[in-house]
Amino acid sequence: MRIGFFGDIMGRAGRTALAKHLPGLRRRLALDFIIVNGENAAGGFGITAGICEDLFDLGVDVITTGNHAFDQRDEVHLYDHEIRLLRPANFPDSNPGRGSGIYPARTGEDVMVIHLHGQRFMNPMDDPVPALERAMDGIKLGREVKAIIVDMHAEASSEKYSLGHYLDGRVSLVVGTHTHVPTADAQILPAGTGFQCDAGMCGDYDSVIGMEKTGPIHRFTHKMPGHRLQPATGEASLCGVFVETDDRTGLAKSCQPIRIGGRLHASLPE
Repeated sequence: MRIGFFGDIMGRAGRTALAKHLPGLRRRLALDFIIVNGENAAGGFGITAGICEDLFDLGVDVITTGNHAFDQRDEVHLYDHEIRLLRPANFPDSNPGRGSGIYPARTGEDVMVIHLHGQRFMNPMDDPVPALERAMDGIKLGREVKAIIVDMHAEASSEKYSLGHYLDGRVSLVVGTHTHVPTADAQILPAGTGFQCDAGMCGDYDSVIGMEKTGPIHRFTHKMPGHRLQPATGEASLCGVFVETDDRTGLAKSCQPIRIGGRLHASLPE
């Protein structure tokens, strides 16, 4: 199975890049399943029903989010009825929505997606490991599902690496989101799980992690709030990870970065 995962969509620039490049990538890479992280899609903060529909129309199968999942407060009802939209599984049980699901790929086979939220340098949250184990209870890779993808939305690279090694051999791909910077460590771990510490964002990199530069620079130099943060609007780079899985085991045969458009050096799977 051939799966594309695309990192945090930052505002209109990120959405435009996805609309521009995803159809071609879907054909070129013969993608069977597509996941995007959409927590910054609505002006940098959260996601809306309209944006969800636009992403699904582009061929996206599942949308993950993160710490900004509920920033669009009048849209939180989305999580109760749209099963293709996930919030982290270790959010409180009282929160709307779900943190994992099983979905059909274009091959007709099932893919499980699990979404987790980190603890280090993040807002306080439940331990992600028990939430992960509950989601995977009774699910074995290569038997009940043909692929398992884990989005670990976290700040600390050590936390993402620890989870990758903890899950090595049990899932197809562990990929990090949240920092908006693509890491140069796409690899297959020793027991066969694909890993990249951070997929990077789909956004304008002439920015401060996707935000127009003036506001963040003011905050760092003056140590007080100033300009309202706004997503940068220049040409965006589309960043993500491509993983090809073994049809029998569900483990990774290939794990490669995707970067196309904008300021970043292009990198496309062979």
